[in-house]
Amino acid sequence: MSTCSKRHFLKMAFSGSTAMALAGQSLAQATSLSEVGGAMLARPVVTIYTAAEIVTMADDQPTAQAVAVAGDRILATGTLAEVQAAVGDQPHDLDDRFQDHVIVPGFIAQHDHPILAGLTMSSQILSIEDWDLPHGKARAVKDKDDFMTRLAAAEAAMDDAQEPLLTWGYHAAFYGPLTRADLDKISTKRPIFAWARSCHEFVLNSAAMTKAGITQELIEGWSASEMAQSSFEDGHFWEQGLFAILPNIAPMVADPDKFRTGLLTMRDYMHAKGVTFGNEPGGILAKPVQDAVNAVMSAPSMPFRWTFMPDGKSLIAAHEDDAAVIIETKALVDWYGGMTSMSKGSVKLFSDGAIYSLAIQLRDPAIGDYHGEWMMDKSAFGRAFRVYWDAGYQLHVHANGDAGLDRVLDALEENLNRSPREDHRTVIVHFAVSGADQVARIRELGAIVSANPYYVSALADRYSETGLGPERADQMVRLGDLDANGVSWSLHSDMPMAPGDPLFLMWCAVNRVTSSGRVAGANQKVSAQEALRGVTLNAAYSHRLEHERGSIEPGKLANFTILKANPLTVDPMAIKDIAVWGTVMEGRVQQIGDPSFDETKLDTGAQDVDFAQRALNHALAAVHAHI
Repeated sequence: MSTCSKRHFLKMAFSGSTAMALAGQSLAQATSLSEVGGAMLARPVVTIYTAAEIVTMADDQPTAQAVAVAGDRILATGTLAEVQAAVGDQPHDLDDRFQDHVIVPGFIAQHDHPILAGLTMSSQILSIEDWDLPHGKARAVKDKDDFMTRLAAAEAAMDDAQEPLLTWGYHAAFYGPLTRADLDKISTKRPIFAWARSCHEFVLNSAAMTKAGITQELIEGWSASEMAQSSFEDGHFWEQGLFAILPNIAPMVADPDKFRTGLLTMRDYMHAKGVTFGNEPGGILAKPVQDAVNAVMSAPSMPFRWTFMPDGKSLIAAHEDDAAVIIETKALVDWYGGMTSMSKGSVKLFSDGAIYSLAIQLRDPAIGDYHGEWMMDKSAFGRAFRVYWDAGYQLHVHANGDAGLDRVLDALEENLNRSPREDHRTVIVHFAVSGADQVARIRELGAIVSANPYYVSALADRYSETGLGPERADQMVRLGDLDANGVSWSLHSDMPMAPGDPLFLMWCAVNRVTSSGRVAGANQKVSAQEALRGVTLNAAYSHRLEHERGSIEPGKLANFTILKANPLTVDPMAIKDIAVWGTVMEGRVQQIGDPSFDETKLDTGAQDVDFAQRALNHALAAVHAHI
């Protein structure tokens, strides 16, 4: 049995509003519940939950049958008798609603993009895979003809002839190139924006180019990198070229009403997948947009908490003075409140381009007409790494190709030699294509990995034929090698780069089954136990939150995901099909489809219950003017 000491429990149970009522009284001196009884306005009520099985992810007690919760914290785990004995005469309720279910630690969305998800989920989804959303299914596109037919039907169904049409999900490696001329066949009057599956590319029709004011003269005024990553003739803009047109196209693709609807869809989607905590790496540095996000995600009824990691790429570009970079990064803490907050002491940087468009930097050339891109120029990347390293930040670095990974590891080694740091936990993010030698180097340098296992399922077949070739494609996302080398790794979806479904990510990592049904790189498979750790405890570790989240242990937050079956014991191919009942988030029970938890108010910290409405009022008034 695992229990929280009474002294530690009392300190936790009376934090927040109850602690305010007890101001001036020293709980720290208490050695038993009875000693404090007369001094308390009300003793904390404990709820004991029983389940068919509780998978704790704790080394000293991996399974349990009961867990005691007081407020937002876990008090004890063990058998029912053991937990009741630990609670003693503490007032408690016995809740057996989960007696036929399995409780696992609350799933953590280690690296997802609610802003991108909100925009894509509110668009016309025409993608390479099915998307099961709260409002229905968007079935996969078969080929380019299917894409064009369905996009034309969507355009014809629109009432307002001037309303822009945004579609998301097209993948040139699957369907062939898409150009401005293709979209002009759909309409020459309605602005049409085709957002690539990678989210790193846009293709615009002529009406959209005109409406956005994108001219040849405008492009000729850009930097060399921006010009190289754009095509005026094809209406195609990618990587730095995409960032260059964002100010022009944002008012048309980020309509505030649709944006809010998309965020609500994302919220309900992730709750239905069992998420209790998540992180947005590289959040948008536009206050009105963040206000619009907060309008949904900061509300006390939000079924999970979310943190936002500063975008070091943009901050470095905006400030020539190194000290100003850190000052402005820290100032972002005031942009959040309620159920949202800024990641503490971490920052997002970028190495090479996107895997979905094969704009990655490779040691050996790609097969076919692909060209690697750098998301940051080498000098800017080196400066950003140094500035944030010296300020003590944990760096999360986007890297997809093996040459892109070399740049990250070289910078890490250089800075470790220049200014050694213990437990820096530099995170290699995505980890698509790598070499076995790089895995050993990751271990030696003390880095960790946040990997996207969906790359194998979605892309290994296609990239075996073109782009990477069979060997590199099948060895993408080397989780087996990371395990063998003792490197800590977690899983992420990069939503909307992959479905934001932790059970599906586990399934991908455990089985490595491709879209054709074959197994790609069986030597890189991992166990269900390690995959579950990748969406719970290791995900918490990657954000330095392992003392608060990621396992069901006394003293930690009471964050649970409630499942209909145990992902560690079902057939590995059935992991993705396990039904999610709901979650417990900081002690609040939240069943999927039950709106009653919307009426429950949590202590959201910096802001009160009206925070979300104030943010919404501000966002709707300002977002069009400043986005």
